[in-house]
Amino acid sequence: MNSERTTKRGNYAVPLMIVAAFALPTAEAFAPSQTSSRHVHTSSINLLQMTATLREESTASSTSPKDLGAQPVVVSAEAEALSHSETTMKLVPSFDLFQMLSEEEGGIIPHTVAGNAMRDDTILKVGIPDKLEGMQLKDFKGLGGKQKIETLPDPFSMVEKELQPFSDSIKELVSTDQPILSMAAKHFFEKRHGKRFRPTIIQLIAKAVAACHPEEIEGDRWEYSGASKIGMEGGKVTVGNHQGSDVWRKQAQLGQIVEMIHVASLIHDDVLDEADTRRGGEAVHKLYSNKVAVLAGDYLLARASVLLARLENTAVVQIMATALESLVAGEIMQLKSSPDELLQMESYLRKSYYKTASLICYACRSVALLGGHAYGSTVATACEEFGFHMGLAFQIQDDILDFTAAASILGKPALADMSLGLSTAPILYAAQEFPHLRPLVKRRFKEQGDKQTALEALYSSDTAMDKAKDLAQFHAQKAVDALLRLPPSEARDALLRLTYVVITRKK
Repeated sequence: MNSERTTKRGNYAVPLMIVAAFALPTAEAFAPSQTSSRHVHTSSINLLQMTATLREESTASSTSPKDLGAQPVVVSAEAEALSHSETTMKLVPSFDLFQMLSEEEGGIIPHTVAGNAMRDDTILKVGIPDKLEGMQLKDFKGLGGKQKIETLPDPFSMVEKELQPFSDSIKELVSTDQPILSMAAKHFFEKRHGKRFRPTIIQLIAKAVAACHPEEIEGDRWEYSGASKIGMEGGKVTVGNHQGSDVWRKQAQLGQIVEMIHVASLIHDDVLDEADTRRGGEAVHKLYSNKVAVLAGDYLLARASVLLARLENTAVVQIMATALESLVAGEIMQLKSSPDELLQMESYLRKSYYKTASLICYACRSVALLGGHAYGSTVATACEEFGFHMGLAFQIQDDILDFTAAASILGKPALADMSLGLSTAPILYAAQEFPHLRPLVKRRFKEQGDKQTALEALYSSDTAMDKAKDLAQFHAQKAVDALLRLPPSEARDALLRLTYVVITRKK
């Protein structure tokens, strides 16, 4: 693949509301053709309407022998290509840039392309000693080793003071004159906010990136662009001038934007899944109504789009809009996967990328761009690869906990995925061991006794849960490897510890 390759997002389906919201601030920069404008004017269908319609159809598609495919074609690759110019970014999904499965499970290292050309580069560390070089998570307690992870900086303590005003400021950002809408939009920012996992990652990545000198990249290829112009003495961000700077402010703002997008997706998901609880409390649609919940989610996305445009970096706008697109693609993939795809580990991981990892990895690369690094730089590539693997490790561990943790600890109903007809890593590995589970997976556990049969097989398996844990650890280690391409810093080392926390957590 060369720099002329266009995006592979041509058959993703996107809510028109989202496309319209993100197209407005960047229309001139990205020079869309008349073809691309049909997204905005076709209809006013939103995420709830689209996915509800697909849900009604999913029963037939999951039992029909006809393979309908996991990604319904809405916009062709040819039409998508028309919205690109020689200078616009040609994003490739992260699962085509980085490794999804280990070699033992048939995984391969993707070809070198513009988005991952620097994935093995160590130029940033030439001559810099690194006591953590070659760090292996398996050497730490809880993962088979004897070392204590507490020797590394605590990630949450490091950014605690910076995130303390996070809830108050984000509540102000999502305020509106409509009382009910305002209360619904603020719901997850008032309480039960947990550790602010995503904003913590973004804040730490921002600090780690500040410790990296921008690479001197010359040329006019699109992958050499995207870096924000740094308006401070010397034109570069350093550890010394980062805190409190305009760059720091914008990176922190991106953390708020990501949290808004994440919360909006939770609100919409709970409506679609008819969930009663979320984060230990009632779901927004149970407190208010489905209509209010959908509008609250839409409103959060609209506010996020406004704040995103204010970052004044068109490359970051495109990258984060693509993350939004991926969230919706994941929901559609979840609803429309064919019976055969429901059994495929790669399909499961791709869906996990869309629904969880995409937002994290695109935000991580965007933080690097805001910090003055080019899209195709070693720093930006390492950040996206870290986010990709961290996001997948997080989701796989979440899926493991769905079978091992009580609902009171999880903050959501246990076995929620099976109730929705979904098979995650533990069940898929069990189905590899017990062939009688495969028809149950393909029909989404719709018949009486299917879920009980699957659970009995899983809990009697000697390998399924261990294989799922190994898969989470594989991605966590790949995330560590990506971070270790950055020069040593307290923030980088805190991210290494956070990666350990993700796959050893119990809730």
